[in-house]
Amino acid sequence: MTTQPVSIYNGYASIPLNSQLSTVLRGFMMHDTFARIERIGIVPVIQIRDASRAEAMADALVSGGVPCAEITFRTEQAADAIRRIAKACPDVLVGAGTVLTTEQADRALDAGARFAVSPGLNPRVVEHCLKIGLPVAPGCATPSDVERALELGLDVVKFFPAEAAGGLAYIQALAAPYGGVKFMPTGGVSAANLASYLRCKAVLACGGSYLVTAALLESAGWGEVTRLCREARETVAEARGL
Repeated sequence: MTTQPVSIYNGYASIPLNSQLSTVLRGFMMHDTFARIERIGIVPVIQIRDASRAEAMADALVSGGVPCAEITFRTEQAADAIRRIAKACPDVLVGAGTVLTTEQADRALDAGARFAVSPGLNPRVVEHCLKIGLPVAPGCATPSDVERALELGLDVVKFFPAEAAGGLAYIQALAAPYGGVKFMPTGGVSAANLASYLRCKAVLACGGSYLVTAALLESAGWGEVTRLCREARETVAEARGL
């Protein structure tokens, strides 16, 4: 009897990509990752320029009850920051943001990213993420975007830029024909409007850059990061009746 080689995707062992079991495994990984994000309710979106601060920042997130971070590929330090967090804080669900190319997806996975997010829907990037076993949420802002995501087998997408594109009212209108799709609004989300987004049944979680701003990173304001995260988690609980 012949045996098939084993591949590893983000810590999960599977048989080759062309097998039915591998397809099932990828689906499980996607569901598990986004289920965790939904339980947390808020994803700090972080643009880090000094990777040496990554571990302390991650500790501050955990102390605030938000064991999750989206490190954007807007800086050269992104992959190193992801690698540091994945190694030092394995309980933190660390992902890569602003993933625009297949090469960035490969770098993110190699660094230990558990998910990828992009501002738009590039079918080539999405298909590559699915192939390598990296859960992905591409940006969708129109019905055509959502239908393309569904065609690719996705049911979680990013909505960006949330406030500029029409905010909560637009999400509610966009989601109406697509009952099985969940959205992650990002861009303009703040402490002031977080609860209103989270009350929407179509919203999986929100992405918020206000939790770890450039100023807080520069000043190592970890106490304030923790405070903002605790406040956000309280908002999640109140908005969702937890």
